[in-house]
This record gives sequence, structure tokens and C-alpha cells, in this order.
Amino acid sequence: MQGGSTKYTDCPKAFPSHKRNMSWRERLAYLALTAKLTWRSRGNDEEKLGFAKYPSQDQGFESHPMKNGKSCHSTNEAEMSEDYLKASLDNGWSQLQDDIFVEEAEVGGDPRDKITEWQAGWNVTNAIQGMFIVSFPYTVLQGGYWAVIAMVLVAYICCHTGNILVDCLYDLDPMGHKVRVRSSYVDIATAVWGARYGARIVHCAQLIELLMTCILYVLLCGDLIQGSFPDTPFSLTSWILVCTTPLLACAFLTSLRRVSTLSMWCTVAHMLINAIILIYCFTKAGQWRWKDVQIRIDIWTFPISLGIIVFSYTSQIFLPSLEGKLRDRSKFRCMMTWTHLAAAVFKALFSYVGFLTWGWDTLEVVTNNLPSTSLKLIVNLILVCKALLSYPLPYYASVELLETAFFKGKPATCFPPCLDETRRLKWWGLSLRMCLVLFTCAMAIIVPHFALLMGLIGSFTGTMLSFVWPCYFHLRLRWYVMARTTRVLNIFIIVLGLACGGIGIYYSAHALTRAFQGLPPSS
Repeated sequence: MQGGSTKYTDCPKAFPSHKRNMSWRERLAYLALTAKLTWRSRGNDEEKLGFAKYPSQDQGFESHPMKNGKSCHSTNEAEMSEDYLKASLDNGWSQLQDDIFVEEAEVGGDPRDKITEWQAGWNVTNAIQGMFIVSFPYTVLQGGYWAVIAMVLVAYICCHTGNILVDCLYDLDPMGHKVRVRSSYVDIATAVWGARYGARIVHCAQLIELLMTCILYVLLCGDLIQGSFPDTPFSLTSWILVCTTPLLACAFLTSLRRVSTLSMWCTVAHMLINAIILIYCFTKAGQWRWKDVQIRIDIWTFPISLGIIVFSYTSQIFLPSLEGKLRDRSKFRCMMTWTHLAAAVFKALFSYVGFLTWGWDTLEVVTNNLPSTSLKLIVNLILVCKALLSYPLPYYASVELLETAFFKGKPATCFPPCLDETRRLKWWGLSLRMCLVLFTCAMAIIVPHFALLMGLIGSFTGTMLSFVWPCYFHLRLRWYVMARTTRVLNIFIIVLGLACGGIGIYYSAHALTRAFQGLPPSS
């Protein structure tokens, strides 16, 4: 030991006695194996400190995450004899390079699927600047200034929970570097709750949320077109079938980059709608009804509106996949900040100005307040285009969930992959995807009071996926390495999410029961 640094040749414990004269490549390979053994022994200490256990493959082996998501299995460190180390060193530098190449390929995926931070931002904006924007002025009618505050507060909370959810995808290696050891929301739940229950609960919640979103988009398209052409003989069912026809093309989507392009045009349509309505509202600025904005809450309807606000900010389902396919993952937090900031400003401004224009006469869909029939027709048709362009993102995410769970090939899943070696869809895979589109169409037709049903189920899945579970998983996986303020914030969000979810479930169930009786939501 000289000058505070350790030389390999001077430290008898650095290398075995018969390896003192190893080449630098052999030394590097030996150090890599030593780091892996250190990580395994560290896993036992982390469990004592309260860290979540990693899922066991069987009773004798425990899986510990290694670099970039690979796992090694061992019973204990003592079984790693010097003969094993010698055999590993004999593989040499080339084997170590092969391992790193395989690991990077597993995490990075196909380079053709990589997206920029702008493309990821279009997808997040598509998710959080949804069709519900036209109903937001009505939430101000029900909640006054509290509704505007909720739009900003929920944006901040969802941005925070999105960032910590992605943080749960990573662990620290022995050198203190962040390493991505998980790839999805389900993997995080598996690490905390286990594969038997946790993975299935989160998987089902995500699938319900995504499919309900797809169904709602189809239903809204039919409603908007029927409202735009009320004198035609076509029924709502006919218009839903017409709107479903172009959506069958979504079955051919196999790349997130194409979905990102559609999300970009969806954002353009969204900004166009905002611009038209805001310009009209500002032309009526002299007649704004300032005194109509109240500091009060309609307890029978505002919880449902609050559930819609939370539901409109739900993007956590897409974030692990988006972050994993980013070319530069260091820009993920910046992308999240700007997209949620823009969403909060747009929603708060649009809602407040829209309510000031029509006051107590504000309708559930603000476009119906437009006096000009031609202007209402233009806005409704743009909304239909926006709904059709919004559909591919949740549809693509639900397809990925189903393929991951059932179509990866044996022995991992029951059914073979839907894509061949050239990433082309097999005929039966294409048929199943089209059946999923038709399923969303059928549900939009046959389920009555779907909006209230969405509020009921969304009060659970939305608050759990966006509020409760990300914070809970983050606390379990990072309790001893996070700041105290972060702990307090996470616990506050969990309590708030449970309260909002419970209230939303109660009042949504009450409104749904009264709707089946032909009564309004309020008692």
C-alpha cells in the first residue's frame, strides 16, 4: 500500500497465489467476477434492511439482478470455488465481451424501435392531453377554484410518480452506478409482491385501464358524429361501426415510432381545438362571468370530475416502455417536466376561460355551448380526428401487455410469438389484433352508461396506477437511500390517492345505480 492506492501485485488477497502473473485481461475478468460475488452477498444485507426480495426461481436458488437485467443464481458464496473462478477466467476476455453484448441487446432491443425524447414527449402528451379537455370547464362549474387547483396539483403528482416509477426500474451496482434491472410496471410489482399475485394484479389493472380508454375513444367518436349530423337516419351504433373501420389499421402497428408519429398529429389536432375555442372565448371577454366562479364543491358530482382529472393524467402505464426505448435516457425527467407543465397550463387556462365565457350555462361537453352550427361541426369533426389518433397509443400498449403475457413462445408462455424473425406479423397474430379492435367496438355499443362505469373502475385503477402503487413500490425499494422529504411526499400521495379513490368509487357507484333507474346523479 503506497500513497493510499492498492497495487494488485502488493495485495495478497487481490488475486489467488497462482494468478499473480495474470495478464491485464485476466485481471479484468477476475475483478468482474469478484464484483458479482460482492453484489450477491450485498443482497442478503439489503433484505435485512427491509429491501424487497427478488423473485425466487425455486427453493434452492434466489435470483439477484445483475447488469442490464441479467440474473445469476447461486445458493451461497461458499459454493463458488476457486475451480469455478479458474474456469471462468479461462474463458478470457472474449467471453466477457460476449456477455456484455448479450446483456446490452436484451435491454436495448431492436435499434429500429429507438425513439427520441421528442417522440416520447408526443406519446406522453397524447396520454395526458386527452379527449377529456372538452369536459374540463364543466368541472369548474362543479368545483370552482378547487377544480383549477386540482388540475395543477394532479399534474405535479403524476409527474413525480412517473419519475419515481421509472426510478424503480433501476438498482445500484457495486460501483454505485444505476443499472436497469427491470423493464415494466409488472416487473416492479413482481420484485415487491412476487409473480403470483403482484404481477397479475398490476397486469390486470393496466389492461383494464387501457382497454377502457380505447372503448371510450370509440364511443366518443360515435357520439360526436351523431351530434354533428342529428338529422341523418343513422343510429349511434352505425356511427360507431363507421368510426371503427379506419381503426382496424392499428392492427398493423409493430413499432412505437409509428405510434409516436400518430401521437404528434393527435397533439396538433388538440392544439387546433384549443385555439379555436380559446379565440372564441377571448372574443367574449367583455361578457365574462367572474362572479360565477365559486369556492364550493358539489359533493355528488365533483368526486366524479376529480376522477376524470386523475384519469386524464394517467401515463404511468406507458412510461417504462417509453423510457426503455429512449436513445438518451438522461433526458427522460426533462421530457416529463415539460409535458406535464404544458398540460397543467393548457388544462387550467382552457377550463377557467371556458367557464368564464358561459358560467352556469356551461354544458358537460363545452363544444355544445358554441352558438354557431358550422363552428360546432368543425370542432366536433376535429375532435373525432383527435379521438381516432389517440386510439393507437393505448391499443398498442394493451397489445404489448397481452403479447408479453401469452405470446412469447414456450416455455415462457402458452402461445408462440405473433412476429416472425423479420418482425412481420403472422396471419393469426394479425387476426387476433383485429379481434381486439372489434372487441372495443362491441363494448362501446352494448355497455350502457359507459362513462359512469369508467368513472367507477377508473377511480380504482387510475388512482392505484398513478398515485398509490408508484409511491408504495418506491418506498419498498428505496426506503433506506431516499431523502426524508421524499418519504413524506410519497406517504402523503398514498393517503391522498386512497382517499380520492375511495370517494370516487362511492359516488360513481351511487351515480351508476341512479342512472340504471333513470335518475340524475344527484339525490
